Amino acid sequence: MVSVTHAAHNIEVTAESLQEELARLQIQKQALERELAAVVAHLGSVQRALSALETLMLDRAAAASTGTADATAARGQATTPGEAQTDRASAESTDATPKSAPRPRKPESGKEAERPAAASTATVGQKKYGKLTEQIMEYFADVGDVDVRARDVAAALGRDSDSGSINGVRSTLDRLVGASRIERTGRGLYRAKRS
Repeated sequence: MVSVTHAAHNIEVTAESLQEELARLQIQKQALERELAAVVAHLGSVQRALSALETLMLDRAAAASTGTADATAARGQATTPGEAQTDRASAESTDATPKSAPRPRKPESGKEAERPAAASTATVGQKKYGKLTEQIMEYFADVGDVDVRARDVAAALGRDSDSGSINGVRSTLDRLVGASRIERTGRGLYRAKRS
């Protein structure tokens, strides 16, 4: 009879442990989904910026080549390769004047006026989000040989405004433990890796 009670207790303890693990994994999944969304958004903005730069470079090259052809036709004489390069360089320097720079577009409505501010806020958030690992490692370097909770780390980094931010810090701490960069010293306690 004692062994049945002991087995039931073991099953109950295991079930509780698995429920806690499930909750932790769900939180980690949410944090990873947010991180993935931030990476996808950053990837999209980098691709758009690169596409715009490539278009500008192609337009500039086309303008330089037509400028060289127009200059040659106007002079009515053939140019040597050295002269063509000189003409192309002068056409490029002409394109570099402030007059050729694109003007910023003024927003037409209130909604459009809000977009740039939102985009810059998102960019700042992404930069801040991408440096979380480094910020955590700097924090542990500063606090030294002390056990700290994820909530304390989040508060020190200014990321304790909501549970999602704290969970992001917690999941990053778990990844750092997995990478052996910090140690888990107890349930919910972390410490800098001892040398």
